[in-house]
Amino acid sequence: MTGLADSLAEAFRLLARGVADRRHPFHTPTLATIAADGAPSARTVVLRGFAAEDRLLRIHSDVRAAKVAELTADPRASLHFYDQGAAVQLRLSGSVTLHRGDAVAEAAWQQSRPLSRLCYAIDPAPGSACPAPPPMPEDVEAGRPHFCVLRFRLATLEWLHLARQGHRRARFAWGEGQAMEATWLVP
Repeated sequence: MTGLADSLAEAFRLLARGVADRRHPFHTPTLATIAADGAPSARTVVLRGFAAEDRLLRIHSDVRAAKVAELTADPRASLHFYDQGAAVQLRLSGSVTLHRGDAVAEAAWQQSRPLSRLCYAIDPAPGSACPAPPPMPEDVEAGRPHFCVLRFRLATLEWLHLARQGHRRARFAWGEGQAMEATWLVP
């Protein structure tokens, strides 16, 4: 990458690829939220959608999961992506809106594969203590009441490319109603 615009275009290309290719490293980023006790809380999620023009990333969740309660209390979050083969890391920060029982959630539910839908039908709730792993649900529609979409609006993106010729790091930030600011950073 030679310029800032090229770096951002490559970052957006990799995010789009992470949605389209379930084997790509960007398909499963780490989502970090703020737990009730103020500590960071991180987990791997699946990237389900990316709209570059709106800077929106889409992730699905069970509404009973801790991350939903954490995002309800404080919508700030970070996403971390790393592609070892390409030697590229992305660190995104922004805020999340939750969608349950609305047009956004319904569209995402309809696009989901039946096997994915079963994940939301698990009982008891995710994170609950249990004496043994619960059986896999069988009713793909039973998870609909627990299905939630997390829409992550990108506020800042840090792009890092590790290379023998010299590492490159850039930061892109979008303010409310302001143009994007882009700058190189020391890696």
